[in-house]
Amino acid sequence: MDAERWQRLSPLLDVLLELAPDARDAQLQILREENPELAAELEKLLALEEDNTGFIAKPLLAAESEPLQAGAMIGPYRLESPLGEGGMGTVWLAARADGLYQRRVALKLLRPGLTDPSLRLRFGREREILARLEHPHIARLLDAGIASAGQPYLALEYVLGVPITDYCRNHALPVEARLKLFLQVCDAVSYAHANLVVHRDLKPSNILVTAAGEVRLLDFGIAKLLDASDPARAQAHTEMRMFTLHYAAPEQVRGGPVTAMTDVYSLGVVLYELLTDAKPYRLRRQSDAEWEQAILTVEPLKPSALGRRGANAAGGADQIAPGAAVSRRRARRLSSDLDNIALKALAKQPEQRYPSAEALAADLRRHLEGRPVQARAQNLGYRLRKYVSRQRWPLAAAGVVGLALLAALAISLRQTQQARREAQRAQAMQDFVVGLFDNAGSAQQGKLFDARKLLLASVRRGGSDLVGQPLAHAELLDVIARLRIGLGDYPQALELMQRQQSLLAALDDAPPALRVQAASQHGRVLLLLDQPRECLQRMAPLQVQATRLRERPALQSDFYSQLGRCQRALGQRQDARLLYERALALRRAAGDSDGVAENIYDLATLDNDLDRTDAALRGFDRALAELQRKPGGPHPLAVEILRSRAILLRRHGDTSAALAGFNRALALADETLGDQHPTTLALRRQIVAMKVDMEHYAEAEREMRPLHQATINALGPQHRETGLSWNTQGIIAWQRGHLEEATADLARAVAIWRILQVSPSLAGGLFNYGMVLHAAGRDDEALRALLESRELRVQQYGASNAVVGLADRMIGEVLVAQGKLDEATTKFDLAFKLTSIGYGPENPGTLLSELSLARHYGRIGRDDEAKRMLARLAALPGGGSELPKLRWQARAYLAELQCREGDTAQARHDLDALLAELHRERPDGGVITREAEAIRAKCR
Repeated sequence: MDAERWQRLSPLLDVLLELAPDARDAQLQILREENPELAAELEKLLALEEDNTGFIAKPLLAAESEPLQAGAMIGPYRLESPLGEGGMGTVWLAARADGLYQRRVALKLLRPGLTDPSLRLRFGREREILARLEHPHIARLLDAGIASAGQPYLALEYVLGVPITDYCRNHALPVEARLKLFLQVCDAVSYAHANLVVHRDLKPSNILVTAAGEVRLLDFGIAKLLDASDPARAQAHTEMRMFTLHYAAPEQVRGGPVTAMTDVYSLGVVLYELLTDAKPYRLRRQSDAEWEQAILTVEPLKPSALGRRGANAAGGADQIAPGAAVSRRRARRLSSDLDNIALKALAKQPEQRYPSAEALAADLRRHLEGRPVQARAQNLGYRLRKYVSRQRWPLAAAGVVGLALLAALAISLRQTQQARREAQRAQAMQDFVVGLFDNAGSAQQGKLFDARKLLLASVRRGGSDLVGQPLAHAELLDVIARLRIGLGDYPQALELMQRQQSLLAALDDAPPALRVQAASQHGRVLLLLDQPRECLQRMAPLQVQATRLRERPALQSDFYSQLGRCQRALGQRQDARLLYERALALRRAAGDSDGVAENIYDLATLDNDLDRTDAALRGFDRALAELQRKPGGPHPLAVEILRSRAILLRRHGDTSAALAGFNRALALADETLGDQHPTTLALRRQIVAMKVDMEHYAEAEREMRPLHQATINALGPQHRETGLSWNTQGIIAWQRGHLEEATADLARAVAIWRILQVSPSLAGGLFNYGMVLHAAGRDDEALRALLESRELRVQQYGASNAVVGLADRMIGEVLVAQGKLDEATTKFDLAFKLTSIGYGPENPGTLLSELSLARHYGRIGRDDEAKRMLARLAALPGGGSELPKLRWQARAYLAELQCREGDTAQARHDLDALLAELHRERPDGGVITREAEAIRAKCR
């Protein structure tokens, strides 16, 4: 029997099985007259049921031979506890158990018969599509596969929450709050549809609300994942349905094509249930046949009518139960707009519904804002009523004071014209001053002092001349603060922004645009001073006001960009990405090429944070190309882009390209910002660090001392950049063998970053501090610092990131010094695995992990593997700063292994040759030279 035939027979068979024998015979007689062939097939099925009591009661899918137990392995996951069970299988809380990284997931175990034989290939293809669904309200599909026993599984993000309907009932949420939660659902569904993914099974149990009141959608794309790509193979075990009947659209019940409007219908059912705490259809019997008949033919009651019916059922007009009163009030709230919106979403024909989840959400937002909705006829009377309802208080007030307004009309018009002229003049003055000083850093040094003196005088005069004009005073402080930022005077700019904030806080009529602009600049200064949390606290309350400034796209985009940078600094990368993309769209629409370049750079920094090296480099290059499209002199943003690009190249061992990038950025910074600007100082320090990489330690030390003092003078002793300066000094001292000085300098850097709570810098500083403590023989302290560094990196980047592998490698070195060789072996193995996957096999970080692992193999008796790996590393081709170091270390460790095996003469000969080469190529010495000398001293 084909699937289409069974879909027709199944509901009829359900009805007949529920009837008494006499009624069943009568119904069959009617069917014989209408369709003899159909009646004959039904009689055969009924005869099978009478002959075999197990007919239909037998499950379509064979039961599992053994029930699953906690602790069982499914692929790389270990089951912990069951979360639920449904028609498609069971859901377990599980944890990744293969040692690669740690993560808890919701593991959905599908019944093996649900899908066709091409499941494995389709899983691989669809998983890549669906895993890219990155939305704050969608629980991601993380993994999919088939276990060794042949059981398909899906690993989803584990969300701790309750179904949206239960959450609304438990918290007794009003209609407005329920609609706002539902709008989060619509946003997520709309995002998925834009990525060509239809959910197909939207229902409350797949829509969870967390304790923070945030919606998370589950199982997105699972129906797509299970749906066969070939329609001819889409009949799996009597056409097992991949949806929940109570929330299914008519076309799903009929077996028709599924589109985005199918999800709109399911959203309509969920909306109806949120509004009424009941489903759209009232049935006499809760059978599948009754449900299918209702979905296909019955029109649902209006939500408001259902509310009134609940109220009337609870008591008479004179005695109404409290719950009924709630229902009656809700019924009044639902009448009209919400009735029409819900019923339009539940239309039987797809073309009569909303064309998309976004259109449904737009109508709900119109309703919440008091504007006309598209689900109703747009006649003049309706639109007028909505306007009056939306503006009832202003209209009432207007009626009271109408005569007074008419009397004052002439004065008001004259004042409006005067205000417009004053605003234009003030804006012209502001633009002139900003244009005059925007490139103040590129002036001659003698004029820089004059610029600062002029700014101090402007502040003093503004405080006296504008004492009765707080708005004008606030605008002046904003202009001067921006000029201070351009000069690198961040603390002074912060003081000005704080004074401006106090002025605005005392005003009730400050323009929203000015408040938003002030918050953007204040957040910018706070972030420059390494205060991202304070930046977020300052800006977040203004986000709603910023979204309303549709007529001021430049202010909106500035606000979104700066808020995104604060969120990125706190590790909230997904939220930051959404804000960057919103700002980018506004700036592209406005033709703001500088702003477009800025947001392309912002997005590239996110890729850089996630070790997406190629994507980050492409983004940096696109941002530079966008800046070059605009005629004029060099742009200060180009300095930051070149700097970030060079840092990325340095991290990946491309020394010559990185040094060229830093030098190019420094030349541009000297020209546009001045040689004492914090950015210029930071670039000079980066070049010193490159000289350390190339082992020019004496030259680096000479340049670093005055540079360090200049950094303190410019930014103060507690700035993040000051911590970086201490860090660089500490690394130079370590390389030169001054371990006491090195530990003291690095301890100061760690102390600064710990106070500022700057996680990335603190993690790197603790790593360097632990490395130097290990070199000084203080291994217990070193291990504590390295473990804290590792934990911070896990929090920032995830347990499977390559940077965590670098920490594991150094922890392994300390464990060796403590005699814990077995623990060290585990750490070295994991370090090599993580860096190989994250960086690639030829990255310097990966090669360093391989070097440590090879040396350790020699310690634990795996000599053949150690020799093979060390010989490969000793013969690596290539130049730069890192590959020669790797080759020298590999040669030293090979000789160490030879000496351990008894071939001391050859080992000492090789070590003498290596030391001669090191003294010739690296006359300043360094850690590698000292390590080779120590190995040579022990080889006797």
